[in-house]
Amino acid sequence: MDWLSRQSFLGSNSSELLGSARVGVVGLGGGGSHVCQQLGHVGIGEVVIVDPDRISSTNLNRLIGGTRLDVLLRRKKTSIAKRQIRRVNATARVISFSGEWQACFDILKACDIIVGCLDQVRAKDELDAFCRRYLIPFIDIGMDVHEIPSGHLIAGQVALSFVGGPCLRCLGIVTETAVATEARNYGAAGGNPQVVWPNGVLASTAVGLIIQMLNPWQPTPVETALLQYDGNIGTVSESHRLANWSGRCQHYPADQRGDPGFRIRERHGVNR
Repeated sequence: MDWLSRQSFLGSNSSELLGSARVGVVGLGGGGSHVCQQLGHVGIGEVVIVDPDRISSTNLNRLIGGTRLDVLLRRKKTSIAKRQIRRVNATARVISFSGEWQACFDILKACDIIVGCLDQVRAKDELDAFCRRYLIPFIDIGMDVHEIPSGHLIAGQVALSFVGGPCLRCLGIVTETAVATEARNYGAAGGNPQVVWPNGVLASTAVGLIIQMLNPWQPTPVETALLQYDGNIGTVSESHRLANWSGRCQHYPADQRGDPGFRIRERHGVNR
């Protein structure tokens, strides 16, 4: 493909490898919309996009591809993401699901990689569990703005969770304290502060991991990652939490694979 010729350094067959891949994106807000745009640009052949929401005016400061007309028409975020991908890669197959991800298990199970761009800690935990059960590499991205004595701190992370490596609980992204605090504050905390440029940095980092996993163009294979972003000084670096990992995941036994009785289905009343 001529339009992909400038990324030929990835390998002579990179276009074919990326074109045959299926990548899922769960959550199409600030981070997910960036990821979708970039998946279109790099030539991913099939993208599964999942989000239950419609665009609102408060999304316009960060949702890539969203317009004021989309807000007036109350367009679904999946429609906007699909349009953004197809504007770049007209041959891409985009499978969209405008609902909760727990209701489209069968579609997501066929993904080569899934990117989670979810705000809630429990949702991250459940998607991590799903991906591990079906042996799918899972990339989680997240950011927040914290108030500190000198002002505010923009911080975020990109984590790669896969069987054989640390899960989000091992990495300290999901903790029982965080889940309990979230449950107590649910409905009262309001929207988390979000801006476009940190989401762009985190999404670009995630897409870089995707390319390296699908089409290894560097000698060192990517098996796990935890990269932390400091938005105040503009750095992305490896987190010390990965270096301190014990080397064995204690949260997901190796025999917990396959579909029988998977508990997330029951929790959300999904029978198929």
